Amino acid sequence: MPRTLIRYTANDDASATPAWGVSFGSAIAPLGVGDLPTGRLLTDHWDRIWSLAPAQATLPRARVRLLAPVTTDQQFICQGINYRSHVEESGLQLSQFPFNTLFTKAPSCITAADAPVVRPAHVRLLDYEIELGLVLRRRLPAGSRVSADDLGEWLGGVTIVNDLSARDVQLPQGQFYKGKSYRGFGPVGPGLVLLTPEEWRRWPELHMRLAVNGQTRQQAYCREMIHPPAATLTELAGLHDVHAGDLIATGTPAGCAARAPGRAAMFLARHLLSDARKWQLFIRKGLSNPAYLRPGDRLHLSIRTDDGAIDLGEQTTVITGP
Repeated sequence: MPRTLIRYTANDDASATPAWGVSFGSAIAPLGVGDLPTGRLLTDHWDRIWSLAPAQATLPRARVRLLAPVTTDQQFICQGINYRSHVEESGLQLSQFPFNTLFTKAPSCITAADAPVVRPAHVRLLDYEIELGLVLRRRLPAGSRVSADDLGEWLGGVTIVNDLSARDVQLPQGQFYKGKSYRGFGPVGPGLVLLTPEEWRRWPELHMRLAVNGQTRQQAYCREMIHPPAATLTELAGLHDVHAGDLIATGTPAGCAARAPGRAAMFLARHLLSDARKWQLFIRKGLSNPAYLRPGDRLHLSIRTDDGAIDLGEQTTVITGP
């Protein structure tokens, strides 16, 4: 059975020290280990996490405020264009991207699954991206080779990530990091769902859904990934250091607000317009697109297997701001 880790503070005490616990239905079994970084919790207390039983769940969830289960001292690594449907809606051809697209978000953008997100005043094209988040269980040494059968040796758990993106910064400026790293642009959680080695084999069955104001925008199975977790971990091991508790967001399927224009418009943009004019038109068209997020919009995200055996919970985010 999966084991859901949550990080929380007392509801009625804004100055309370964050704590960790294991969720059992509507109650929490406190771990009593203090406010540790995610990586240290997984490396130092793995066995204790799995030893807790429902009878030890004495703290009602209604009495706590949830925090993101990935602490902001961890790396936030992302995969781009990792679903064929998203490649196509972006006006790209898969043959042009035979490689794994990797980038990072600032860890300071991580926020709780139910925390309101402020749209910065200068951002007009705020987009959403539901993604499966992978969290490392241990350090990934240089040169490691990870197979689909040993994911449980390297990965601790999975969580929901919303890779919020300021498209009018990210695309015209060509800056993924800047356009995706404003504070609050990384809702994570509500929990970190730890899986057994057998359950890790079921990651392709995880079904992602994102809705805005009750309207479904994104829906796909994780098996549709182009570059699956084992290949990505192997590539990262040859690239740079990855540590316990680090978060990898694995890409998003079709359904984002940002879409490629028609073929005729793309031809004109590529061959007849300056870059400055092209992006002026992109932003102008985007302003009339109701799919972009505006203050007052409510997002609902979920990831689970269809039989409910693995359920990552639900994110509920409200967009605020001017």
